Amino acid sequence: MDIKSSHTSPVLADPAPMNESMLGIHSGLLPYSPTGTAFSPALFLTIPRRKPGILDDVRSSGWLDAMKSSSPTHKKVIKDSSTEHDSDTAYHNWMLKYPSALASFEQIAICAKRKRVALFLDYDGTLSPIVDNPDHAFMSNSMRAAVKNAAKYFPTAIISGRCRDKVCEFVGLNELYYAGSHGMDIMGPVQPISKDQVKCIRSIDKQGKEVSLFQPASEFLPMIDEVFRSLVEITKDIAGAKVENNKFCVSVHYRNVEEKSWTTIAQSVEEILKHYPRLRLTHGRKVLEVRPVLNWDKGKAVEFLLESLGLSNCDNVLPIYIGDDRTDEDAFKVLIEGNRGYGILVSSVPKESNASYSLRDPSEVMDFLKCLVRWKKSSAL
Repeated sequence: MDIKSSHTSPVLADPAPMNESMLGIHSGLLPYSPTGTAFSPALFLTIPRRKPGILDDVRSSGWLDAMKSSSPTHKKVIKDSSTEHDSDTAYHNWMLKYPSALASFEQIAICAKRKRVALFLDYDGTLSPIVDNPDHAFMSNSMRAAVKNAAKYFPTAIISGRCRDKVCEFVGLNELYYAGSHGMDIMGPVQPISKDQVKCIRSIDKQGKEVSLFQPASEFLPMIDEVFRSLVEITKDIAGAKVENNKFCVSVHYRNVEEKSWTTIAQSVEEILKHYPRLRLTHGRKVLEVRPVLNWDKGKAVEFLLESLGLSNCDNVLPIYIGDDRTDEDAFKVLIEGNRGYGILVSSVPKESNASYSLRDPSEVMDFLKCLVRWKKSSAL
């Protein structure tokens, strides 16, 4: 495979002493069995104990600078013909490094020949457009049909920063695997038991299908709930601010906050986190996210799902991950470092990435999924 060399991931994870924790089960699922599911020892996950002085990626680069650098321009700018030309030229030059996955589909298909493709998809900005109100980030019926059709031919998982229940509700497809809270809440397939086990919980989903739940941050739930309530209270007077409880992380959206109030948002979050050294702060597209200090991210979630699907360490597997945000970089990095597969960045503006290819927007994502299905059908003839 012709895969680019890796770049440094923009999300920092401070290492800390580790201890095992018990994994919980979502109340919406019926208890089935405490028996674990088989995974590689390298995927064993443990929970760090209190470690004061955690330096997160937001504070290390400066609150306001970090918020600006990770967010598109807040105000609309009227472009003249010259600035439009400069922007188009910059994007064209950027695509020389991150070529269109649609234009390069023949090359991808050659690498995928006689291999099993596994699809991993972000949700916001990938399957649905970025909107002012995160509760209204609905995917179109045509996109849903494209994802449903792709899942008929390829094992497909959604890996989102949102709460797993919320992204399941938005997508509305039972044939997929779902990982919420940046992979800290995974509902995946059940594998035969072996001597190498991770603490997973077997359960029955709403359709009566046996599933395996992996929730490495379960012990953080009371802390996350407490921080959520505190952040709601402390930001209630900041116009446009929205705090979202994503179960194992808390998102503070400032997309609708005037830029002059961004510092107030940052200071408010920092004030709360002073009392929680086991939580860290990361940032995405106009969102600050409070997460456990845990050696777990979307890249680890991809590895975990590949293992659970029986597709790990196989020469005849091609994983493809499509995402648009900083948190997706960890997944891109996992695929590119071992020449394992392709990361595809969804972006209409140039930015550095661990991805191998690019797509401009969700409509191109849908076209790419349709191309994959057509290729699979034709290759089966």
